[in-house]
Amino acid sequence: MSINKIRSFLYSLAKYLGDINAIRKGPKAIGKRIIRRQVGKQTQKGMNKLFK
Repeated sequence: MSINKIRSFLYSLAKYLGDINAIRKGPKAIGKRIIRRQVGKQTQKGMNKLFK
């Protein structure tokens, strides 16, 4: 197993653990998490276009 596969797995695991943590904190935390994830996706798309 390569380092990249391990790192990818760990990042995915951290993402899902963050989702679970937000669910435990309640509806307000879930809303914040959803918004932040969407903002992050849009930022990534913009960065990809900028440096392509």
